Amino acid sequence: MSQRQGWFEGWRLLAALTLSLIALSLWIAAMRQFEVAGVRMVIRFTARSSLLLFCLAFSAAALARLWPNGWTRWQRRNRRYLGLSFAASHTIHAIAISAFAWMDPAGFAEATSSASYIFGGIGYAIIIAMSATSFDRAAALIGPRAWRMLHLAGSYYLWLQFMVSFGKRVPAMPLYAAFLIPLLIVLALRMIAMARHPRGRAVAAG
Repeated sequence: MSQRQGWFEGWRLLAALTLSLIALSLWIAAMRQFEVAGVRMVIRFTARSSLLLFCLAFSAAALARLWPNGWTRWQRRNRRYLGLSFAASHTIHAIAISAFAWMDPAGFAEATSSASYIFGGIGYAIIIAMSATSFDRAAALIGPRAWRMLHLAGSYYLWLQFMVSFGKRVPAMPLYAAFLIPLLIVLALRMIAMARHPRGRAVAAG
């Protein structure tokens, strides 16, 4: 039975979210005259928008199995485009980080470490690979087994990276613990879906 689709789906969803993220990022930077403070605000904003979009994509299959309704079916149908919107958000994040490094090398060096280069670089490589294989032709080229392995391992690596990135700020800024809550919730949803459904392991790859 075919599912009814609305206007805010697929490529339109991706375009609307991407353009909104670009517009909001420019507005945030403009509030501080595109100086370093504004760029750093964009970095924080896109870290949080990426977290939201990642959680929506990461939990889509599990929610659709556990609570099938109009919202979760929409979320499941558009998981690919939510994932690509996450990639767009993190691309803006990378541009803002690069601008920060160029505008304030000393401040950038103080705010980063060799570990952030290594693990952040791996994360971006995974995002690129997962985005490239979100298209049917590229997915067919690597085959279903390799696709599942990439998207399963990649999604859990990104989940862990979000946990570390936000978690390491909690000792200095306890309110950052709030950002860990959605990450723990979406992980729990996937574990519950896997336990409840005989083919639940397929959810983990979704």
